[in-house]
Amino acid sequence: MSAADWYAHKSLGDGLFWIQERFYQSENRANIWLLRGSHQDVVIDTGLGLRSLPDYIDAKGLLGKDPQRKNPLLAIATHAHFDHSGGLHQFQQVGVHSAEVDALANGDNFETVTWLSDREIAEAPSPGWRARHYKVKAVQPTHILQEGDVINLGDRQLTVLHMPGHSRGSICLHDRDNKLLFSGDVVYDGAMIDWLPYSHVSDYIGSCERLVGLVDSEQVDQVLPGHYNAFGAKRLHRLASTYISRAGTCPAKFSTFAWRTLAGVALRAFNPRSAC
Repeated sequence: MSAADWYAHKSLGDGLFWIQERFYQSENRANIWLLRGSHQDVVIDTGLGLRSLPDYIDAKGLLGKDPQRKNPLLAIATHAHFDHSGGLHQFQQVGVHSAEVDALANGDNFETVTWLSDREIAEAPSPGWRARHYKVKAVQPTHILQEGDVINLGDRQLTVLHMPGHSRGSICLHDRDNKLLFSGDVVYDGAMIDWLPYSHVSDYIGSCERLVGLVDSEQVDQVLPGHYNAFGAKRLHRLASTYISRAGTCPAKFSTFAWRTLAGVALRAFNPRSAC
């Protein structure tokens, strides 16, 4: 299958594109965001990497008429999980938070929580392809990101917000001038996951408190999440507030412990070489 068949995109205007993997039909299917700038373009999350995302972007002309005048396309993972980082190896420039550099550089498929089944792939990307052979390929990040770093695209800037909890290196990218928040899996319009091997509930509460603060200070109008559809500031406030109120309760603590135990066992079985 060609990259042109594997992916699909929608223009949201103002140099922003929403890209998805058409045949990855799962709740784990991540949103891929392409944002064009006057001097630098950036891809935010890269999907599974089963077909070439750079080839698709080039074939569809998404970088405009003269992409050579800019710096090479920068791919940033909002965190290292497989559904977001699988395509990073396809890019010359790769950015990730410092807490997850080693996981990507070492191809640690335990920390990337690689978990893919044949039934989630509606049409195989190549003859004989099987999910059990899928792994996130090791990649050495060229941009090691920290809280407060600013990614300068020329006519717009993205500020790195370290928001751990879902994973230890989870980030949001905040376009302050346009009040856009690329939130990865820190928050999306669904159940927020805090029971994976490197999840941490108290960190997640702190990150959600920051999200509430962004809304209260009117710094966010729209959220472009790692999964599902975009939403506005009011919904962001409710999602973050609800997590804060429920996370510390006894039922929530028990559920998190149980799911974390099961997830750890399953991931170690699925990725034995990465579990050492």
